[in-house]
Amino acid sequence: MNTRTQTFLHAHALLQAPMAGSQDSALALAVCGAGGIGALPAALLSPEALVQALTLLSKGTNRPWNVNFFCHTPPAHDASREARWREVLTPFYAEAGLDWGAVPAGTGRVPFSHAVADLVEPFRPPIVSFHFGLPAPDLLARVKGWGSAVISSATTVDEAQWLQAQGANAVIAQGIEAGGHRGMFRTDDLTSQLGTFALLPQVVAAVQIPVIAAGGITSAAGVRAALALGAAGVQVGTAYLCSIEATTSTVHRAALQSEAARHTALTTLFSGRPARGIVNRVMRELGPLNPAAPAFPNATAAMAPLRAHWEKQGSGNFSPLWAGQNASHCRSAPADQITRELLQGFEGFYPAPGT
Repeated sequence: MNTRTQTFLHAHALLQAPMAGSQDSALALAVCGAGGIGALPAALLSPEALVQALTLLSKGTNRPWNVNFFCHTPPAHDASREARWREVLTPFYAEAGLDWGAVPAGTGRVPFSHAVADLVEPFRPPIVSFHFGLPAPDLLARVKGWGSAVISSATTVDEAQWLQAQGANAVIAQGIEAGGHRGMFRTDDLTSQLGTFALLPQVVAAVQIPVIAAGGITSAAGVRAALALGAAGVQVGTAYLCSIEATTSTVHRAALQSEAARHTALTTLFSGRPARGIVNRVMRELGPLNPAAPAFPNATAAMAPLRAHWEKQGSGNFSPLWAGQNASHCRSAPADQITRELLQGFEGFYPAPGT
């Protein structure tokens, strides 16, 4: 394991959450430059875009950085469920004057594979993180063979213990406050999902590897609270969504900085898996957890034309407005400034980030 990776594992760390669709390598580099650990979300990237982003990261910083992948199992085609989904969305298509021929092919999200690993291996990222568990043992061994630290999200104590048993080097305790997709992978029961400051101490007590707190942490005060409960570090996403370097859309930024951001909910409408976003029209009218939504990630394609149509009108009513429950510190500012402010929460804890 390389020196930068060892430093990450033995020091308190501020991780920027990987946020697919709202960032590229520029945000990750800005966070690294200010003393945090930047992350690149890779699940939506084409092979060419992935290599380009990894090149920029590897050449742009000497700090540890993280590349994140999904490791879901693609579902079998379910014709009856797809037909039901079309039936549910048809009134919205009619209202927008859209044709079902506008639905793009594919899901846009592919799991980590040996083909993807072939692209990543030359860069030997200091950290490789996963969402929805871990890849197959042979793939996991390959990643660890590069000297990369492996981390993944856990939403329950059981998931954290499983990750440790499979060889993860650290675990992210993802509270239910967190924006975007839940990392849950050993249960579909949403009643099992705990808040960050209820989950964190239980995970810390249950595993021997470093635990990173995530969900609802947007300020130095939140960082201090997580460290006081035993976290080895924190992961922050929502606070960066309106940063200068983020690629967050105009309608998404507007929602994040409005009173609407006070009301978020878990929804399966945009991808098929529970993910937290700002409540909008489609969530209110269909119900955020509508059972007609196809399994992840197959719900995405049919929503895409509706999203595109309404965003052209300046509306996010059919967009996945991902956000955590605490958007109070989400503002337009340089990412390095946001990072330095968050790092103030580590003062008084040893060792300090970046050492």
